[in-house]
Amino acid sequence: MSNGGRFGGRVAVVTGAASGLGRATAQLIAEEGGSVAAVDISEEGARRTVDEITAAGGRAVPLRADVSDPESVATAMKEVVAQLGPPRTVCNVAGIGKFAHTVDASFDDWQRILAVNLTGTFLMCQAALPHLLENGGNIVNVASTAGIMGQPYSAAYCASKGGVVQLTKALAVEYLERGVRVNAVAPGGVDTPMLGSFEIPEGASRRLMATLTTPMGFVKPEQVAKVIAFLASDDGDYMTGAIVSVDGGLTI
Repeated sequence: MSNGGRFGGRVAVVTGAASGLGRATAQLIAEEGGSVAAVDISEEGARRTVDEITAAGGRAVPLRADVSDPESVATAMKEVVAQLGPPRTVCNVAGIGKFAHTVDASFDDWQRILAVNLTGTFLMCQAALPHLLENGGNIVNVASTAGIMGQPYSAAYCASKGGVVQLTKALAVEYLERGVRVNAVAPGGVDTPMLGSFEIPEGASRRLMATLTTPMGFVKPEQVAKVIAFLASDDGDYMTGAIVSVDGGLTI
């Protein structure tokens, strides 16, 4: 791996780094010279990602954090600074979800999905912003097509990702004059373990479920990671407040 790539000399925090899109993002940024804090609620999973990065010649450290918990996030950010230095890029990838008929959805599921996807993104942004304001940098959040258009059996997930879209725009406006860029990607279905864990609810309409895919199929984590890296790098230095769809035409 190169120390002179687009992220050479920069520290990047990637949440949800144990698998899927978070793992692919952490690996790509490290491949392009970044020092990566691989953050995940699964310490073992984060360590596996870090082992793969270091085996390829990159620099990374694993950090366990529950992004929905303010104290856990604050502790993780302190560890990032102590072990790698202040972050210049934060990629908020951690997310959860499930399908359910809205009338059957549990309040616990509603709370947990919003806590991880929306509150977790907010808390990570809040913890990172003092460092980004002092040293320069940017944030890339992971929203979803579910935050842009209605999707069936996904009330909590849609609400959480719609919140990420608006949070991204709010922060972009607030910090535009202070040099911190904030953007988001909005993927369609990403071929990851999380998507594989979504169980189609009994009695679900096949017609409605068909609206979640395109002839291009599910997007690969590595394809979305490339867009995240573009936004996080100087290649995207004139972009802020952008919600970039990576969905195979789903939202055309």
